[in-house]
Amino acid sequence: MTDIAHRPLIDAGEIPVPLVKDGAEVPSVEDVQEPPRPVDNPDLPAPGVVDYRRRPIIAPWLTNRRDLLATVERASGRVLYASLYHGLRAPWYGIQLTAMAPRGACRFVTTTNRWMWDREAAPLRDWAVRHEDVEEYMRLARLRAGRVRLRGLVVLVAAVFGVGFALWLYVMAPAFLYAFACGGVLTLGWLGQQQDAPVIGPAVLKTEVQRLTSTIVLRGLDSISNAKISAAIKKGGDMDGLRFTAEIARSGPGYEAHLDLPYGVVPEDVMERREALASGLRRKLGCVWPSGDPNEHQGRMILYVGDRPMNETKKPAWPLLHDGTVDLFKPVVFGNDERMRNITVTLMFASVVIGSIPRMGKTFLLRLLLLIAALDPRAALYAFDLKGTGDLGALEPVCHRYRAGEEDEDVEYILHALRELKEELRRRAKVIKSLPRSICPESKVTPALASDRRYGLHPIVVGADECQVLFEHETYGAEIEAICTDITKRGPALGIIGMFATQRPDAKSLPPGISANAVLRFCLKVMNHQANDMVLGTGAYKAGIRATMFSRSDLGICWMSGEGDDPRIVASAFVDAPRAELVVARARTLREEYGNITGHAIGEGPEARTGMDVLGDVLAVIPAAEERVWCERIAARLGERWPDVYGEWGGAQVTSALKPWGVETGQVWGTDDDGEGRNRRGITRADVAAAVARRDADRAAARP
Repeated sequence: MTDIAHRPLIDAGEIPVPLVKDGAEVPSVEDVQEPPRPVDNPDLPAPGVVDYRRRPIIAPWLTNRRDLLATVERASGRVLYASLYHGLRAPWYGIQLTAMAPRGACRFVTTTNRWMWDREAAPLRDWAVRHEDVEEYMRLARLRAGRVRLRGLVVLVAAVFGVGFALWLYVMAPAFLYAFACGGVLTLGWLGQQQDAPVIGPAVLKTEVQRLTSTIVLRGLDSISNAKISAAIKKGGDMDGLRFTAEIARSGPGYEAHLDLPYGVVPEDVMERREALASGLRRKLGCVWPSGDPNEHQGRMILYVGDRPMNETKKPAWPLLHDGTVDLFKPVVFGNDERMRNITVTLMFASVVIGSIPRMGKTFLLRLLLLIAALDPRAALYAFDLKGTGDLGALEPVCHRYRAGEEDEDVEYILHALRELKEELRRRAKVIKSLPRSICPESKVTPALASDRRYGLHPIVVGADECQVLFEHETYGAEIEAICTDITKRGPALGIIGMFATQRPDAKSLPPGISANAVLRFCLKVMNHQANDMVLGTGAYKAGIRATMFSRSDLGICWMSGEGDDPRIVASAFVDAPRAELVVARARTLREEYGNITGHAIGEGPEARTGMDVLGDVLAVIPAAEERVWCERIAARLGERWPDVYGEWGGAQVTSALKPWGVETGQVWGTDDDGEGRNRRGITRADVAAAVARRDADRAAARP
């Protein structure tokens, strides 16, 4: 039990004290208090929950098919390589060993002679003679005599049997005699080789990397210059909370150590000094990956130390490379962690931001995510390559909208496609609003709704590489930014996924409305903390989530935030252009069977509004259920839907434009934004529909 002198104390408060004792005056109650009592209660019961962590009965690599295959592949590869290496050199080995056979024979005769005459015990007998110990000498002499008789008999029998066996083979099977002779010569050669220069050396040189031990881990932690950690190591650890919580074990292609850090130290403090930690562990920087344990308290750290840097470790093949389909509502494998375990991502209900400096794998990652979407036959793909190099060209056969280039006509094409999406956002919101709770309980797209073609709520995935070109365009930049921001904010609930990749993650290239509302964030190497926080979120750099720590050789390695509670380091699967084309060919087949080949995939482009069709446009913005509507509301709807054509229109322009078609305006009762009813100038939808019918009939009659 804890000693009271060392336990925390708390004041007990004042107690009554008599004023007089044995006729002597005593201090008042204000001057006398009860001594403080300890705050720790020795009878306090232990927590009611005790957690026992069971260790696996069977080694994890035996229960995991991928790890088992990797182990077998590694072992068989070493055996095959060693066989080829030594098999090629076998003739030279034979020549060398034959040349060394005489020396081996001499060593064999010498060693046999020493063994038969018990020469190893000669120093003991000499000692007994020098010290005139007759009794000890006689005992050793009797032992030697017995050994010599037995060993001499063994040598004699072996010699007689060996000669007899050789003569028998010479008569009965001469070929076997030659084989035994060759074996004997090679054996004598093996005995005659130099100990420091063996004839047969290793086919593979062992790595100089040390096996991870607790001493090496503590040495590495001590080298990061954290005062609390260094003090705890000097005191022995447990007094300040530093201790290992499990045995250091193999995990994938490396070692894993679990330990509690000293009180007040968190894993982020170690991650900030990762370079110093790698130096203390004598490992390359890409081998050392400290992280927190999401299942434990904030002071628990998992230190993973790989055998090789993450960028040099062979990655397993992407599971969807050759077969399989995707449901965007479910997690999909897209990469691996530092232990080469599969990492999944759920694209539905999320917008995506990807940022990095050039040539780090940003476009490859975006293309991989679009390939995942392509393997869901329900999804419609919008792929825009503003770099103009055709990196997303493999996806063209399955894209509803596709464009590669940064010229004005390319940006205009993308603008028209985004306007389609803006209108689709509005339509989907109305559809979801109109559905009963029994069909749409959460007011968002569900897997069942996405698969029901009656509602047109299939997933839509928009991917824009080098998106800063769109947002910085002088003419269309503001409108494109507004639409993309709307997609980022409202799109996930309506089944529309926006993916934006940029090599300049700043406020101008990646608008705050997008960066602040994106759920999934992938940050490959960046150069400063501003770019880091622009992609991963404000405060990420201070929290130790730093993409600045990646080197230029860490291609495809990124911080992933938004999938799970904590950000994690992930290496995306590598799928080059030829393999991407194979995946797209399979996706095209799936879509043909499903009946979802549309838009660009069949040669159709977005609707480009270069002029106006007043009657048709007015009729399009008035729902069938709305019999009468104010002209000013029609102007607002037209400007919102086609801002480049009707952006400056008001109620008067609508009245003037409809008058030549015979559509009369009048007072229409309606409710304004404040909820008050009033009369304003408006039109009747039936009049517009009749005018459209008359116009179409006249045009049909005028055709030859």
